[in-house]
Amino acid sequence: MSTAKPGGRVRGFQFSAWNLLLLIPLLILVTPLFNFDGPRLFGLPFFYWFQLAFVVLGVLCTGIVYVATKDKPRNQGQDELSVDDLDEGDAR
Repeated sequence: MSTAKPGGRVRGFQFSAWNLLLLIPLLILVTPLFNFDGPRLFGLPFFYWFQLAFVVLGVLCTGIVYVATKDKPRNQGQDELSVDDLDEGDAR
């Protein structure tokens, strides 16, 4: 699916397979997955240490996606607009 407009400009969100990694931190919203008292870790109920582990996992996933997609060009061609084309009024 191409996001390029007829003029060669890119619009909106560009899909990358790396972005699917961002779905993993959303699993923390499914509370029945971790709503248990045991097993305990250092005296902490599973509910708390699992949430803490998911915070760390979410940061890792976000960092991986950032590093993997930061150098990806947003559009392939040169910008066809000049600074004068961006002016709202005609100053002639």
